[in-house]
Amino acid sequence: MNKDNKSTEKSRRTFLKKLGILGAGSSLLAGSGELAQAKTPHSFESNKTKNNTPQTVSIIQSTDVHCQVHPHDELFWENDKAVFRKTGGYAQLASYIKNQRKKNPNTFFIDTGDMFQGSELSVKTTGKAIVPILNELTYDLYLPGNWEVIYYKKAMQTLLGSLNAPKVCANMYHDLGDGKKGELIFHPYHIWHVAGIKIGFLGYTDPLVPLRQSPNYSKGIIYTKPEENIEHYVDVLRNDEKCAFVIVLSHLGLSQQIALANSPECNGVDFILGGDTHERVRVPIECKYAKVVEPGAFGSFVGRLDLTVNNGKITEVNYHLDEIDASKIKADKEMLALIAENEKPFADDIYKVIGYSTVPLYRYFVVENTIDTLVLDALKWQMKDIDIVLSNGFRFCPPRTTPDQSGNIPITNGYLFDMLPVDSTVRIGKVSGKQIHDWLEKELNNVFAKDASKRFGGWVIKFKGMKITFKAYEEMGKRIQSVEVAGKALELDRQYSICACERDGDPSDMLCRMRNVNEAKNTEHTLHSVMLNYLKSNSPVSPILPNAAIILDAPQTLLTQVYGVNYEFK
Repeated sequence: MNKDNKSTEKSRRTFLKKLGILGAGSSLLAGSGELAQAKTPHSFESNKTKNNTPQTVSIIQSTDVHCQVHPHDELFWENDKAVFRKTGGYAQLASYIKNQRKKNPNTFFIDTGDMFQGSELSVKTTGKAIVPILNELTYDLYLPGNWEVIYYKKAMQTLLGSLNAPKVCANMYHDLGDGKKGELIFHPYHIWHVAGIKIGFLGYTDPLVPLRQSPNYSKGIIYTKPEENIEHYVDVLRNDEKCAFVIVLSHLGLSQQIALANSPECNGVDFILGGDTHERVRVPIECKYAKVVEPGAFGSFVGRLDLTVNNGKITEVNYHLDEIDASKIKADKEMLALIAENEKPFADDIYKVIGYSTVPLYRYFVVENTIDTLVLDALKWQMKDIDIVLSNGFRFCPPRTTPDQSGNIPITNGYLFDMLPVDSTVRIGKVSGKQIHDWLEKELNNVFAKDASKRFGGWVIKFKGMKITFKAYEEMGKRIQSVEVAGKALELDRQYSICACERDGDPSDMLCRMRNVNEAKNTEHTLHSVMLNYLKSNSPVSPILPNAAIILDAPQTLLTQVYGVNYEFK
């Protein structure tokens, strides 16, 4: 090794040390700075395309399944109205992927996060029941999502470590204390050798996890922004590893992924296969440096990226959003048996009916949804003397629209966990009208910020006891047009009582990301107990949208926070 090469290698190692890759327990191959790549169940050794015959390479992506192991009702927006049909189910997905691999052995199956949160089966087993199901699907690669920390860091490592395929993430580090960054928890990238070429996969998850979710979930982890090291790893994949195609696996949310794809640090990336915001991108979004897609949620869809390879070069790229139509895809028998076996100890509780709804239950619209209305109705019913009840702008939980023999839509205990996987304690307190106004402005900016990189995940915050009108596309601080509490205009210097759910690790004076709450205290109630009591006393319920939040510069049926690009949710 000459002097220049030694200098380059020293610089590389210095950089990798800063990133937390070198050190005890790292998987560095001697001399080259390349990370060892574990073989996946369906990896193929590099082989030249024979006789110059083009080959198709397929990369299949699922994301945000949220432990929805069975087919379920799904919402589609068609002809300006909501329609529902059955989709998803891991047994159907197993049949789909087996058929794809039979048609094309050059198929690579990935999941980009939120695998272990979202159902009673997962909660009762702290995610363990989901592991054999995922392994049976024979994924080739995983990216941890923002909810993989739901059972805290150690459980996340155990659950992901129990999966057979490799994991990648280039922005999750061990926290050594006092803000000191240790090594990366997962390998930053993975390389697939196929059809005479290399395809590089680089992973990133949401760096805002400690803010978006209960802080204790991610305790012990330091997250960094992709921009801090993506340029380096793209250089490694392009120039050191000689990858013909570079893909970023991302769980950042569609707005953040678009912002990243327009950032110069993303130069050299071909595609971002994204997740987190449950968006359904049917035509790749063209950005300055890369194309961006996201394939919905709950196993209702998978994204399929088809690359045509000829004589060591990629000559054609096509993308498809494939619907996992439960009426057309036959369930895989082995997967059905495995799911039934894992559910058996908890089946009586999961399928126990705890109430009924007269209207379809869903959680897809940015401003208001019937599931959120049900939760707010229950909180207001239980906490009668509270001025304003609050609920976060969650997206998870598939719709429920199919009535049983009663003519109403059954709500099971399992569906309660689908809606509210975390049974949080109800907390109350008092805040001023000014605090409420400023907080609403901040929350709306999290959803609609003009700068896509500043958009938080989640939809508009939900509330009952208060009514607002707002403009989504105004500047920060100018969105709120009016606020009323109990039919009267908000008084900035008046104290109002509020209730919301405590987040594990939040300061004692915080409710729903609102700081400096006066007289804040936990009640004897939990979210699940409130829902059970409400449904027992009031079923069947009719959570009709209350128009508590009126958007003035967009349709009330807005289905996405993304704007300024060629994209429509449907």
